[in-house]
Amino acid sequence: MDKFWRWVVNEAEEPTVRTLHLEGYIAESSWFDDDITPKQFKTELYGSGPETDDIVVKIHSPGGDTFAAAQIYNMLKEYPGKVSVHIDGLAASAASVIAMAGDEVCVSPLSVIMIHNPAMLIAGEVADLQVGINLLSEVKESIINAYQTKMGLSRAKISHMMDAETWMSAHKAIEMKFADKILYEPETVDEGSGGFIFDQMTVTNALRNKLPGIQARMKYLKAHDDDARTKEPEKSVEPAPQGEDDLKAPDHSVNQIPIAQLERRLELIKNWR
Repeated sequence: MDKFWRWVVNEAEEPTVRTLHLEGYIAESSWFDDDITPKQFKTELYGSGPETDDIVVKIHSPGGDTFAAAQIYNMLKEYPGKVSVHIDGLAASAASVIAMAGDEVCVSPLSVIMIHNPAMLIAGEVADLQVGINLLSEVKESIINAYQTKMGLSRAKISHMMDAETWMSAHKAIEMKFADKILYEPETVDEGSGGFIFDQMTVTNALRNKLPGIQARMKYLKAHDDDARTKEPEKSVEPAPQGEDDLKAPDHSVNQIPIAQLERRLELIKNWR
């Protein structure tokens, strides 16, 4: 029978890890026989190893039939062992719903997740079209249930993302909480141990605290210039080469900026949005 899943058992690992590869279109011909396929999948899920074994579900699929995806989602959710989902390439449409069944969802740095509204072909009169519209609306609500259980976002937010057919890279999926971590990347360094983050208020206060010092320096420079005018001009001295002495020299450029203008600039910074 044609299947889009494949089991791989690695008995060399302790404990034994089973890997389920979900590849291809989820609504392949085998899924139309609902009396056989779900039963066969469940038999393989529970029958090829102890129920306590952890399993890894590797997904690379453009999606497919929503109801088939719902069956796989439910089976993985009810599995007693730990289910770790790894998105190897693409988890789009119904495949993204299956991914939400994982106890943890890991994404490859090159992977993409896509969510959108369900679609179907509808033919017939007005009443038939209305039945199809109602069905699609209810199916969308059921899909939102899976996303919201994983992400915790509002239903309105998820609905808007589906309306817009949202594509997410690995980092965007982490940001939106569709995934928990990125595969192959080193552990994130604690933000408190390195690097700095400044907000607008911190910068404004730092500049404001420097104003008294700038004002005192300007008074000193003005007094120094007045004394220099009353004395005889000194011989010109060759400027020192640029280096450490330049760092010690006072910044004369502040003498060109009035205090009132500096304060206005600080007000602009403080009121900026």
